[in-house]
Amino acid sequence: MNQPSVFARALLTAGLAMLCQASPAHGQTYPSRPVKLVSPYGAGGSNDISARILAEALGHKLGQQVVVENKPGAGTRLATEQVAHAAPDGYTLLWAAAPFAINTAAGIAQRYDVHKDFVPVGPRVLGPVFLIVNASSPARTVADFVRMARDKPEGVTLASPGAGSGPHLTAELFGQVGKFRLLNVHYRGDATAYTELLAGRADATLTAITSALPFIKAGKLRVLAVASEQRSPVYPDAPTFAEQGYPGMVGYGWFGLVAPAGTPPAVAERLNREASAVLADADIRQKLLGLGLEPHPEPGSTFSAFIDQEIGKWGQLIKARGIKLE
Repeated sequence: MNQPSVFARALLTAGLAMLCQASPAHGQTYPSRPVKLVSPYGAGGSNDISARILAEALGHKLGQQVVVENKPGAGTRLATEQVAHAAPDGYTLLWAAAPFAINTAAGIAQRYDVHKDFVPVGPRVLGPVFLIVNASSPARTVADFVRMARDKPEGVTLASPGAGSGPHLTAELFGQVGKFRLLNVHYRGDATAYTELLAGRADATLTAITSALPFIKAGKLRVLAVASEQRSPVYPDAPTFAEQGYPGMVGYGWFGLVAPAGTPPAVAERLNREASAVLADADIRQKLLGLGLEPHPEPGSTFSAFIDQEIGKWGQLIKARGIKLE
């Protein structure tokens, strides 16, 4: 057998060296052009606004502009599908929301698989949801509300910002845990839900608190609880459901950074590192808290485990309650 020439051996050695250096080099040179961050909602909502806060600060850290693109529709599935089929090079990202997990939990037909077609980059932000009633309501605690709800054979009306959202399923969870009937009425956003509550056309809301704060301060609405593991820095005066004897009542909206599967690990790691640093910044934290969002800087592995937990939890509830989502 002929031995390879000196030139051939040199080429082989150079090729191997380039392969060994490819992954770190990708992380070091990325990004070399603007990055697109897709929001699955329209302009003006908390997903869009938080995406723009993140994009501006992240762009400074990456040395390239991060551009937010709004692609609402189909319960966030249009945006999710776009990113699922994008090139896995770190230049198209998704600011995923709770339906990313909920749609999968509900078995909704999708042209992607959240496990196979994405890598959870992280970090995430949580949107705690609060049980709020009209100030004229006799309920001053969760126990009061549950007693009131059980006394209504036709059920109580809870206003929520949309079918398939985190607040929607948290309200359904409340009905299951509290053992009462409820009618979940969906509106376009939190502000409209609070309009119905103020008008007396709903018994309560279980959603984000930001739009309600002026009415709470004016004494027109009353906060009974927050559906989080601990009291929320968004509104620390609200006790948790667990403090009031309902430890299983945990649910929230959330947003987090995901990328197409196959994105180089070095790129995903850099994105996570820089985005987590953004969320850890004191000024950014205050901006997000003002939107009713809690920043959670964390590694991608933690975010991945959180998504799996959400899918399992809401899948069980959807089946138990016979909830139909489209």
